[in-house]
Amino acid sequence: MAVKRHAPATARNAEPLANVLASELPEKGLVLEIASGTGEHAVFLARRFPQLRWQPSDRDEGALDSIRAWASEAALENIADPILLDAASIEWPIEHADALLCVNMVHISPWEATEGLFAGAAEVLGRGAPLILYGPFIEDGVETAASNLAFDRSLKDRDSRWGLRRLDDLDRLAAKHRFVRTERHAMPANNLVLVYRQTEG
Repeated sequence: MAVKRHAPATARNAEPLANVLASELPEKGLVLEIASGTGEHAVFLARRFPQLRWQPSDRDEGALDSIRAWASEAALENIADPILLDAASIEWPIEHADALLCVNMVHISPWEATEGLFAGAAEVLGRGAPLILYGPFIEDGVETAASNLAFDRSLKDRDSRWGLRRLDDLDRLAAKHRFVRTERHAMPANNLVLVYRQTEG
């Protein structure tokens, strides 16, 4: 039997995240979630937005098992079976999505994963469809919380390729793939929701 994983942060951020997503997600269609992790967000958000179909994904087989376990228990008709997807891969196993959500991945992965995220999003999202990122970031001209600086150091101690990303770097990467940042939502615990949309294509 698949083992359900649990991420304590999910319980803390799911409701505030859902409140923001209510104004950013389309009224209907398919939401591709990158790096779904435990699967708890997928279940919570699929229940919150029954008019949307949720497509979880992860690069880790254990995470896929956890997602399946949570989804099976929830028995929601609008959660698709999770797919194996590495954001850094050149080819993604999905051709189209109406929105893309990525929670707490870009700082706990090499920069190449974020590059792949924007490249892949450019292929699967249509013009105006949102690419939504959640997590802690560093902004020029905005004092970074001490807790986020400590978190950044701990991430780099674990893997030198990890760490909080600068918004300017994300915006420049987005521009390479015809995305512009359209919204910045301040969230609890010094996190942000960033929304990017393609201006052409």
